[in-house]
Amino acid sequence: MATVTTQQAPRTTRKPGKFSNSVVKKAVMAVTGIIMILYLIAHMIGNLHAFQGADEFNGYSHWIRTIGEPAVPEQTTLWIIRLVLLVSVVAHFWAAISLWRQARRARPVPYVTKKRVQQSFASRTVRWGGLILALFIIWHILDLTFGVVNPAGTGTTPYDRLIASFSNIPITLFYVVSMILLGLHLRHGIFAATQTLGQTNKRRERAVNGIAYVVSGLITVGFILVPLSIAFGLID
Repeated sequence: MATVTTQQAPRTTRKPGKFSNSVVKKAVMAVTGIIMILYLIAHMIGNLHAFQGADEFNGYSHWIRTIGEPAVPEQTTLWIIRLVLLVSVVAHFWAAISLWRQARRARPVPYVTKKRVQQSFASRTVRWGGLILALFIIWHILDLTFGVVNPAGTGTTPYDRLIASFSNIPITLFYVVSMILLGLHLRHGIFAATQTLGQTNKRRERAVNGIAYVVSGLITVGFILVPLSIAFGLID
């Protein structure tokens, strides 16, 4: 009786897609983070026009809606900026959530070490801070951009909406807390981005960390100056 032998085909290992690579996801977070930081700096500078009065602030708000005219229709450039920001925010959140889930799958049991505790605290601050900032962005757009939830209503000038919003103490507190969380998010994000892009090492670590503190601190202070000045009656 002949013996028939069968050979099992070698099991193929499923190759991860290019978008499942953690390096790519970290690079997405770094690049989108840089885009958003550049926007934040420009937005912060624009907000400081409130110290020059209603005419200057409203003039600035009108100018950002007419960038590129008459070569392109009104608000074209502004909508391009908004779309780039929207894509950046969505990609940033996708990469952050994906990396977090990937880390959870790879390390279901946390390490009980001091370093691990410090890293967990930093990651939790960024994670929950990011979720609160996402809610803040939605509120901020509905409040000051469209005026839907603004105390002054929709048929008002940007300066009127600014004054009406930050004359309300709960709104001002929510804004200030959100900006402090933004600062913590930026400090961690700037340092992580430089590591991801290969721009830091042991020798540069202290300098990069210092830059992260300075940039995040200046942006945080720059953003809370206007609401606090309105709340304390320095701008009216």
